[in-house]
Amino acid sequence: MTRTRTTLHRRALVTTLALALVLPLAGGATAFADGRGGNDGTERSGGTGAPSVSDTATAPLRLPRPTGPFAVGRDILHLVDKSRPDPWVPSAGARELMVSVYYPGRSGGHRTSYTSEEEARLMLEWWNLDKQVSPAAYSTTRTFARAGARPAPGRFPLIVLSPGFSAPRATLTHLAEDLASRGFVVATVDHAYESTGTAFPGGRVLTCEACTVADKPGRGKAVTAGRAKDLSYVIDRLTGHKAAWRHARMIDPDRIGAGGHSIGGASALATMTNDRRVRAGMNMDGSFHTGPAGIDGRPFLMLGTEEQHTPGIEDGKNWDETWQGLDGWKRWLTVAGSGHFTFTDAPVLMGQAGVVDPKVPLSGERSEQITRAYIGAFYEQQLRGIPQPLLDGPTPGNPEVTFQRR
Repeated sequence: MTRTRTTLHRRALVTTLALALVLPLAGGATAFADGRGGNDGTERSGGTGAPSVSDTATAPLRLPRPTGPFAVGRDILHLVDKSRPDPWVPSAGARELMVSVYYPGRSGGHRTSYTSEEEARLMLEWWNLDKQVSPAAYSTTRTFARAGARPAPGRFPLIVLSPGFSAPRATLTHLAEDLASRGFVVATVDHAYESTGTAFPGGRVLTCEACTVADKPGRGKAVTAGRAKDLSYVIDRLTGHKAAWRHARMIDPDRIGAGGHSIGGASALATMTNDRRVRAGMNMDGSFHTGPAGIDGRPFLMLGTEEQHTPGIEDGKNWDETWQGLDGWKRWLTVAGSGHFTFTDAPVLMGQAGVVDPKVPLSGERSEQITRAYIGAFYEQQLRGIPQPLLDGPTPGNPEVTFQRR
């Protein structure tokens, strides 16, 4: 097998683990590897008629404005768990994490960057979008969080969020900003060697070493178990006696939630089974790799695509089994017209860049509106105790959302 074919095969296996769906470009080129299964085990890429960078994707990109009453602050933390080595590169030493902490703020500070240009380049190359979207345009996406913003007075619930496998934490930015604007402290986590590229101190950009072994048996369980330890460690460092964050007093340690996209959502459930501090969890379209035993009636939300996660279909069995084991408040929602990346920043930003997918007709605007509405309502109800009628059943304003189980 040639080096090129080996690389393509490896990436297809990685995105299968992440359940990444195809996101073709306008005109027919393919942006993402097909997690639904190309029979040859390789990515489908290339094609003709795709928009060039100079045509559509050098224009400024913009995240949607947060909906809550608070301004949003953001700090970046580098955390090192010296109690364990990195599971993918043991020679690198202790496990490292990069964390963006979004918090309810007041005026002041300066606008934050979305990501670095190098991180953007690596991600776009991995998704076969580097010829259609400029890394400079993507990295300078307008955000609303501000570095150095004064914290709002009071104590707020904490939510830790984990991204999909190979996806950087930046892909959860619009959700994190919105939750922070509504009065939550939100920590998005990059797990070393599990993303396309993450900048660490010392000029290091760590790439996805875990992706090179993604086809080994039990790898999904290993990723999930490792991330569960990561999320608990983040909670330790944000709420413990020697907190790593300067505004840690803002956090109410009795109101903590976890969640994520794809394997990040599966990791939220795994975290709950081992960490009783986490009172509520959610999974955005991720297959589970551990059972729900041990969450003892704590609430859980499952938000996914019809194609992958409808009860009774072959791909939905994983969620069927998990659903049966959840013994507290729970919801299983599917979104018509959605794709695996619907619940991230991807459809918002790629749509602005001219990247569309006829198989995923839900617009970027509706994608972010639905994601923010249901995830926000879940945490408002479960961490603040404020009843949310949106979670009681179907509503005329959200015809795309089906309540599969209640």
